[in-house]
Amino acid sequence: MYWPNGVPRVYAVNGPGIPLASSDEDTETDYEGSQEQRNLVNDDHDCERPPSKENGQWAQEPISGLCASRSGHMFATMTESSIAIWQTRPTAVVAAIARSASSLKTYGSNTALLIHPDSTILAVQSSNGYLLTYTISSDPTSRVYQHHFDPSLPRRQQLARFSIGEDTTGIRDVTIQFRMAIKIESGIVKALALDNELIVATVKPAAIQCIRWTPDASGTQTTSELLSRILGVSRKMSVVDMVHDRAMNLLIWITSSGHAYAVQRVSERARDEETTKKLFHGYCFHEPKDDSQKAVKAAVNARFSLLTVCCAQGDILVYTAKDYVGNIPLSHKLQLPASMVTTGQLTFMSYSPDGYCLFSGYDNGWTTWSVFGKPGGNSFSADPSLTAANAEDWLTGVSSGCWIGGGSDIILSKQNDRRLWVLETARSALTGCFSSANLARGLLQTDTEIILYRGHDLPDLITISGKDSLWHHAQYPPSYLHAQWPIRSSIVSQDGRYVAIAGRRGLAHYSVNSGRWKEFDDPKMEDSFAVRGGMCWYGHILIAAVESNGSYELRLYSRESPLSNHSIMHIEYLPSPVVFIGPSGEDSLLVYTYDNVLYHYIINSMQPRVTLVPVGQIAFNGIVRAPTRVRAISWVLPEDQLRSGDPSQDVKVASVLLLVDGNLVLLQPSVSDTGELKYDMRIVSHDVEYYILMRDQLSFNFSPPADESLPPSPPAEVALGLSHNNPSLRDSLWIFCGKDLLVWSDVHDVLRGEETPDPLQIPLDFYPLSVLLNKGIALGVESEMIQRRDVTFTTLKFAIRTHLFLPYFLRHNLEHLDMPAALSLCHHYSNLSYFPHALEVLLHHVLDDEVENESRDNKLNIPSEERKPLLPSVISFLQATLPGDVYLDTIVQCTRKTELRSWRTLFSYLPPPKELFEQALRFNSLKTAVGYLLVLQAFDEEEGHDARMESYVVRLFTLASRKGDWELCAELARFLIALDTSGDMLRRTVSRMGLKNGGIPPAAVNSHDSGSDNTNGLGLTVPSRTGSGSWSSLSPTSSRVDRDDASASSGGNEEDSVNSGKSKVKSSVQRTLRQKFVETYPGFEPYIDEILPKKSQLDVVKLPDKSTLYTVDSQPLFVQPSNPAIPVPLIPHLKLVHAFPSALPTVQIDRGAIRFVLSGAALMAPGLTSPGGWLPDAEHKLEKDQLVAVKAEGKEEVCLVGVLKMDTEEIKSKAKGVVIDEGHYLGDGLWKMRVSD
Repeated sequence: MYWPNGVPRVYAVNGPGIPLASSDEDTETDYEGSQEQRNLVNDDHDCERPPSKENGQWAQEPISGLCASRSGHMFATMTESSIAIWQTRPTAVVAAIARSASSLKTYGSNTALLIHPDSTILAVQSSNGYLLTYTISSDPTSRVYQHHFDPSLPRRQQLARFSIGEDTTGIRDVTIQFRMAIKIESGIVKALALDNELIVATVKPAAIQCIRWTPDASGTQTTSELLSRILGVSRKMSVVDMVHDRAMNLLIWITSSGHAYAVQRVSERARDEETTKKLFHGYCFHEPKDDSQKAVKAAVNARFSLLTVCCAQGDILVYTAKDYVGNIPLSHKLQLPASMVTTGQLTFMSYSPDGYCLFSGYDNGWTTWSVFGKPGGNSFSADPSLTAANAEDWLTGVSSGCWIGGGSDIILSKQNDRRLWVLETARSALTGCFSSANLARGLLQTDTEIILYRGHDLPDLITISGKDSLWHHAQYPPSYLHAQWPIRSSIVSQDGRYVAIAGRRGLAHYSVNSGRWKEFDDPKMEDSFAVRGGMCWYGHILIAAVESNGSYELRLYSRESPLSNHSIMHIEYLPSPVVFIGPSGEDSLLVYTYDNVLYHYIINSMQPRVTLVPVGQIAFNGIVRAPTRVRAISWVLPEDQLRSGDPSQDVKVASVLLLVDGNLVLLQPSVSDTGELKYDMRIVSHDVEYYILMRDQLSFNFSPPADESLPPSPPAEVALGLSHNNPSLRDSLWIFCGKDLLVWSDVHDVLRGEETPDPLQIPLDFYPLSVLLNKGIALGVESEMIQRRDVTFTTLKFAIRTHLFLPYFLRHNLEHLDMPAALSLCHHYSNLSYFPHALEVLLHHVLDDEVENESRDNKLNIPSEERKPLLPSVISFLQATLPGDVYLDTIVQCTRKTELRSWRTLFSYLPPPKELFEQALRFNSLKTAVGYLLVLQAFDEEEGHDARMESYVVRLFTLASRKGDWELCAELARFLIALDTSGDMLRRTVSRMGLKNGGIPPAAVNSHDSGSDNTNGLGLTVPSRTGSGSWSSLSPTSSRVDRDDASASSGGNEEDSVNSGKSKVKSSVQRTLRQKFVETYPGFEPYIDEILPKKSQLDVVKLPDKSTLYTVDSQPLFVQPSNPAIPVPLIPHLKLVHAFPSALPTVQIDRGAIRFVLSGAALMAPGLTSPGGWLPDAEHKLEKDQLVAVKAEGKEEVCLVGVLKMDTEEIKSKAKGVVIDEGHYLGDGLWKMRVSD
């Protein structure tokens, strides 16, 4: 869920002159306490100050240590002789201290850096066994940096003071001062700085010392215990590494033997009750079998209860901590991006604060994984020469790193380098706010912006194009970002129109269509509450779970109102903080709180003010042990309850899905013998990163097929109604487990029975963000690295990836002989542009498996009769569901994309290739026939027969030349040259066709004529100039072949002339037409004498489909269609409309719809209702069956005339569906036609 993004920012301590600060390390420390405590402090201080170093000399030393505070607002770096304190945002050094030569001689150089969780104490481990502690204090009212302006600067630049001054208020004045030096006589291996104490692993003896920051009630400050006593191991064994996690209250110790232990500090109360009085108790969870499996590094993921260990040979193993008594089984093993020879040794591992990403640094680079092991970005693919030339050493190895900004950035340092790199990440909004809308819409967030995927709203082929333009970027409002950084959560509405964000305090929301943010005008109101537990949208209403002055509330804000405490629509008070909030169904809201109660609310929008009405609750006491471990909740209601049941009874019949850590848990209600409601618990799946219950996403996954270009998704109530007509996958349950997508086509299959059925696996080589059910694809992103020789930096980005899931479902259904389900899927997805390709992928997968199975059976001498192949069933299914020409093309496309050895297997279940070749010719599918020609040639050659391909090629050559498809002719010529390098076969073919001397190819080569002589549209037929081509179609349903024929036959001319069937109109008929035209279109009445003068001669052109074109002086005026379905008697020509643009009522389409209209597609409602489109108001609404002129955004001329299929008010309310299905548009056949005298 994390992807490195952009170009890292680079920082270094440069000077220009940093004086040596007095650290008080060389003066005697007045330390009172017990003798034991006094022994910890070295009293042998040299009181004489050494000579001062040259100013800033220490700033040239490489960074050797890095650590960040718990809040992430401050971090520290160290060199061998200095320490620098940095503020995260804006990134700047706010304090620094350089150690003197005397201090370095006495205590040794710096080797490790520790910071107290509250950022008040800094501890440095030295090479001579000391811990040097420093006090950090800050003055928020004082500024570190002050800008100075030249008074001679222009006035406009002087105004910049205000914005710059605003930034400088964030850079606090921080002071660092030496506190004390603590001597550890037994040596220091590793130290940790915790809230109350320092934990130190010593060398000899191997022991653990706990040094309190302040003495306890008895005055004791230090306690220690031998490692052999704690773990029951040999005295020779010592700790080589330690990590601590505050949330889990757990330590991981790596011992010199390579074992890994999960250890907890024993509380004082528990120690008093025990007889052994141990300081710690632990359990070994990683035991190496050989030296290569010895543990060397460890990391803790508290959010998912995972313990991660890196072994000596580079393997990274992830364990699940199920409890604190040693039940820590292996969960999974991470897949390394390269061999250890390439990566080098692991230097550090760190989980993001939310636990969704693991970042690992190596000697030669770095890499990332998702929480359950999906590989992310890495630097091992970088070009070494470009990296070295640009001095981008962050790509060639990192020594340490830490997360800041809640996971929005990671700071990296490199061995022997004085620079820091701050690398930005883009992460799924799901990490901060688990929501079905965030899953469906593909919302990402970075440190500075939100990124929303907009491909849902576009046609199929654009959706799968993967272009970067499909992302919608919106920068955070600067004032809110400055005041409330970091942005912790974001949420998109189900229709993709609105996005809300929440930082440390307050919130802000954004309109995707208008591009405008709304914030609190009053900073005090913004700071008065914080979002805790999440947010969700209901239409334009934002529902936020907040904490305000100790009160826990659900607040409702309207996008249409200013953000203010006075504009809150409704407040619902809760007894405890919220863990999760999310919509369910049409108007339900589920709220889960810290007191282990799930509340069910109905969103009442019938009143002037939207309110929340509580209708039920479920207490999970005794079922869920730790409410804070719950990441998401959904429920599944029975169909009768969902449609017509009492909402107050939902809690009694709902089956509840809970995502607890990485486990998807199902709770099913039942009634006990005493009549009490109880729940049966079952784990559906482990290692779940997220799940998608399609019932929660009906509003954007079940729009009608024709509405694929809708900018907004249909409302939930409409989608619920449509789901009855398209039930395929309506109730499916999807989960992502770090490797593959797993899916149950019906969640009721999971609910039924005591055992969970096996899911369908959909393998993916990228990280899936969403499932676009109505597009038949899984949407995801993949990290990319861009290096160019013409720029001096490397850019990291994330590319859109898509994967068809339809072939896997169809195969699953065919394997289980579930033909009705397979046919239902085909019916639902047959409208997709790439539906034939999906079936081709299905055939390809099954063919590959069949070839492998045959090879295996032959090796093992298994009779073929014992196995029932799936391939013939798939071929029969394709033949039954696809048109004949498409079926033939699908077969040949699959053939050309497989190895030659697979062809024999495939065609063993098909008719002979010669017969398929003849079928393709009968369908006039010449390119498909060429594919079968290659198969014929391969089979003939394979069988050793004398190939007689020349006659086949002559037939294809002749048909292709008649159609003007010279590309295909060139391909056939190349094929002949490959067969006969001398060129004799090609020369004979050209001669037989009669092309050599300019002859005309014979017309009777094939009995089936190619193409059509007419083009239909608007209920009329426009004739072609010659008999071998057709006009460009007026109808979006015409085939691509017809349009190609038209362009070929016209010889590239933009216009063709028609003069056949032209005759004069009698004056009486002319008067009748004149009157009918004015009655139908009153707007033309003022210009009728100019359009059709009384003494002019009106001519008529009879078209083959009995439609009539009327002209004056060879200028087209209007068409009288023969199609009775067209409700208007006459249709004005676009040239007439251009001459009198105000004569017809007009509407306007947005820019995005222009190219679809001009390609002959039906005009859809979103093109008129989206920004840039325009419809008249209700007072001037246009009626159904009324002819209108359609203008385009930013264009002057009318681009389309057509009849409305619904009135304009219905268009506004539905915002979907076909508005004009047949029309006369710019560039169609009627426009290009020229009537000659």
